[in-house]
Amino acid sequence: MLSLAPEKVAAAQADAAAQGRQQSVPLIEVKGVRKEFPGVVALDDASFCLRRGTVHALMGENGAGKSTLMKILAGVQPPDKGVFRLNGQDVTLSSPLDALEKGIAMIHQELNLMPYMTVAENIWIRREPLNRLGLIDHGRMNRMTQELLQRLSIDVQADSLIRDLSISARQMVEIAKAVSYDSEVLIMDEPTSALTEHEVAHLFRIIKSLRAQGKGIIYITHKMNELSEIADEVTIFRDGRYIGCMQTERLDRDEIIRMMVGREVTDMFPKEEAKIGDVVLSVQKLTLDGVFHDVSFELHSGEILGVAGLIGSGRSNVAETLFGVTPASSGHITIFGREVKVSSPQVAMDHGMAFLTEDRKDTGCFLNLSILENMQIAVLNDDNMTAGFVRQKAITELCENMSATLRVKAPGLYERVENLSGGNQQKVLIGRWLLTNPRILILDEPTRGIDVGAKAEIHRLISKLAGQGVAVIMISSELPEVLGMSDRVMVMHEGRVTGILDRSEADQVSIMQLAAH
Repeated sequence: MLSLAPEKVAAAQADAAAQGRQQSVPLIEVKGVRKEFPGVVALDDASFCLRRGTVHALMGENGAGKSTLMKILAGVQPPDKGVFRLNGQDVTLSSPLDALEKGIAMIHQELNLMPYMTVAENIWIRREPLNRLGLIDHGRMNRMTQELLQRLSIDVQADSLIRDLSISARQMVEIAKAVSYDSEVLIMDEPTSALTEHEVAHLFRIIKSLRAQGKGIIYITHKMNELSEIADEVTIFRDGRYIGCMQTERLDRDEIIRMMVGREVTDMFPKEEAKIGDVVLSVQKLTLDGVFHDVSFELHSGEILGVAGLIGSGRSNVAETLFGVTPASSGHITIFGREVKVSSPQVAMDHGMAFLTEDRKDTGCFLNLSILENMQIAVLNDDNMTAGFVRQKAITELCENMSATLRVKAPGLYERVENLSGGNQQKVLIGRWLLTNPRILILDEPTRGIDVGAKAEIHRLISKLAGQGVAVIMISSELPEVLGMSDRVMVMHEGRVTGILDRSEADQVSIMQLAAH
């Protein structure tokens, strides 16, 4: 029988004790954090704890303080007060670079890639490999990037320009960039908002691999179904305060919703039976060369037509063509019985159409302008002018009422939109188009990045508009939303309509069969 010398036994016991202490010490511990912005307390005595080798989900309504706390942890914003510990040691995170050097990387909800640079240049920025002359070794950098992408099974080329990639591909590049730092802590803010089900499953495999390596992952999400799939623990914030934490095995969906919103949310899809009227929009053989082909459908007043399909199916492209953003190559659009050549968004608006784009940052909100300026821009027309002057008081009152109706969380209408949470930015964008009193409303991912309470409010608003006779086209990647809100569902695959289902015959299986046609 092999025996160890007493000193070796003591050393082994000391190592084991040290490892045990390391495992018991939280990877990140946050206590008493406060952060104020002009007129808003974003965080108030907030606390949080992340253990090594776990995925910790963070949930709460938009404006609850989740992203603010994560930006503080990532060194983007300084706290007003609070204690931060990393591996049991007090730390100060003075900048994003400082946080990265301390082992904390963050994937932001609004992507921060540089569009005119390549995938490789984005991933290794400030860390580029150099040759003997001190110049960037692009060949080696591309090889390093391709190896990283292959290791993560991400189907993107290292030398591709970011601007040429889809939103979902850009999201995967952001993930690869964060993984490339080999950080101990990885913060993911709504990472699946632009991903297909297949891509989400792929991301989850990456996350589980990182967890097995002992990494700590903070995962911000609004999607309840993701919690049991990926999270070990769930912490809930409300109005900038820590509300509670629970283990995933003790997960109670209704309890989480109550903790998030402070009230019952009884009906996520408050679909009302609206009177379906006459055809208001008829689309025949609409084609945009190289993107979609021979798209035909009809839309009735009071109807909600859901549009489903995988990323790349052409759903958003059809919406942009209907609104004149990218005029059609061929085909016919008939609005209220009259054929119209929709050559620009102004033509679409003149015919009673409004369009909520899927990307609120790049093609929706004017982030550096105020809530008032963002909302009123769609109604600065002859109807709101007298003798060539804008009736500002009347327009401001309209915007105030819309902001209150949508429950936009902000100090006032003069707050810059870039200071709002993603979900409140979405509400401002919705409010802009509702002020135009549209007769045909096209919504592309209307609840992306919006919390469960606000989703129910948006759904209720959509249902109310349909009840008033507004014809609604609602594009969504979330099948429960499509099934819960639509009177009919149009399914697309690779630029073609593969089927249109009545509400009574639509289910997840039938939609996915058509989407993967």
